[in-house]
Order: sequence, then structure tokens, then C-alpha cells
Amino acid sequence: MVALGANLVIAAAKAVGGLLAHSPALLSEAAHSVADSLNEVFLLAALRRSRRPADRRHPFGYGKERFFWSLLAAVGIFVMGGCFSFYQGVTALRGGADEDFSGYVIGLTVLGVAFLAEGISLVRALHQVRRSEGSGGLRDPALRTVVAEDGTAVCGVALAAVGMALHMVTGQVAYEAAASLAIGVLLVYVAYRLGLEARDQLIGVAADPEDDDRIRSVLGAQPEIDSVEALFTMKTGMDSALVAARIDLVPGLDSEQVEEVAVRIKRTVSHAVPDASEIFLDITDRAARESYESPAATGERGGA
Repeated sequence: MVALGANLVIAAAKAVGGLLAHSPALLSEAAHSVADSLNEVFLLAALRRSRRPADRRHPFGYGKERFFWSLLAAVGIFVMGGCFSFYQGVTALRGGADEDFSGYVIGLTVLGVAFLAEGISLVRALHQVRRSEGSGGLRDPALRTVVAEDGTAVCGVALAAVGMALHMVTGQVAYEAAASLAIGVLLVYVAYRLGLEARDQLIGVAADPEDDDRIRSVLGAQPEIDSVEALFTMKTGMDSALVAARIDLVPGLDSEQVEEVAVRIKRTVSHAVPDASEIFLDITDRAARESYESPAATGERGGA
């Protein structure tokens, strides 16, 4: 919410200042702030929609909504921010720029105010990250996107200010065009990184390695389990994961005992790893090698 409020005010100020100064770097920054404002709306939608409870159509819940809207935010940064910045830079290089610098004082003032506002928003986001268990807070795609946007905005404002100042001092528009192109490269890189992370989550990424190790350790410590033939995990949301394990039980257990053991094992795993919201156990007596060569383990039938 802090980032959205800051971006809306800054976008309007940058747009007015850029039109008055005819500054390609400032107009690039205005497009950047517009993209950021739209992205904050996406992220607010992600936060609300991802909290909906599971239903018949979505039995594993709506946790992945956060990753979908984060992907849209990355696309918005790329299209509205990066591409427009490239356009402004190339246009300035090809057509030159108005050498009347009367509006540049206003433009630089706007950038100064924007730097302060974006800096405050970045500090607020970093404070929220520290409150959310240190660097682990960056697992939240919404918060990670806000931090990336605010950090990029601070860098972009600095680049635009340097480009405008050098243009004023030297009279060479190439400096300002270079600043616009640099802002475009920065935005495209950030969009690529955010999009890559969102894509991995949407495809289906495994649970955190420490959670995987803890689950395997808990399963291996159960006296009724002879061996853990295969373990599959997949994050279904920020704080939820699906766990599927193929286990070989010790001989001599009847059907009633197997049911009791399965319930207790699930409860133990859920207690050790709270994110394990859905746990499925496949009881098998096949050898480990045969299990690992099965269609489910090799992915011939789509995995577990």
C-alpha cells in the first residue's frame, strides 16, 4: 500500500515534469512509475485472491494466485517500463532533443522528491522483510516484487538525474538517451528475474530443501518404516506444500496397524513441517531400485 501510494504520486509528477522539460529520461521514469503502480494493483489482487479457502474445483487452495499475479507484474515491468524506456532512448538519439533547459530544473526537483519517496518505500519494504523472518521474507512473491521495484526505482531515478545533469552541462543529448537505455536494461533484467521465479513456482517447484530433508529424516526415524523409496514435494502456496512419499513398511503389520501407522506418520510429518498441508503415503513392498524405475518416479506418466 505504501509503494502504491508513492508510485501514483511520483508517476504524475514525473509525467508533468517530463512533458515540461521534454526529457526522455524523465519520461522513461514516468513510464516506470506507471508500470509500478499497475503492478501494485496486481499484487494487492494476489494477496486477496490467494487467501481464499480450498473448494471442490481447487482442492489444494488458491495459494499459487500469488505467483500468477507476480508473473503479470513482471510482464508489466517489461512492457510498460523497459520497452518504453528503450523507445525514449532511441528516439532521443535519432531526433535530438530540445535544447531549452528551462524545464530541467523542475524535472530535477521532481527526481529529487521521487528519490526520497522511493527510498522511504524501499526502507519500509526492507523493514517488512526483516519482520518476516529475515531473508526468508523474500519468499513472498508480492513482497519480493515490491522490494525489486523500489530498488530499481531508486537506481532509475539516479540514472535519470545523472543523464539530465550531463545533458544540461554538455549540451549532448546522448547522455540522457544513454540514461533512458540504461533504465530500460535495468527494468528488463528485473522483469526477467521476477518472471523466471514466478514461472518456476507456477510450473511446480519442490518445497524448500531444508523442509525436504526434515521430512525425509522424520520418515526415516519411524520404526514402522523399513525404507523411504521416493519422496516428492511441491509448493502449493506461500505456506503450504504437497508431500507424496512411497514407503516400504516393516513386515508383519496387518491392515489395521497399517492404517494407524499411516495416520500417526502423517501427523508427525505435519507437526515437524507445518507447511506440509497435504500428505499422501504410498505403501509399497517393492525394492527401492524397482520403485525408482517406476513410471511415477521417472516421470513417464507425469510424476507422482
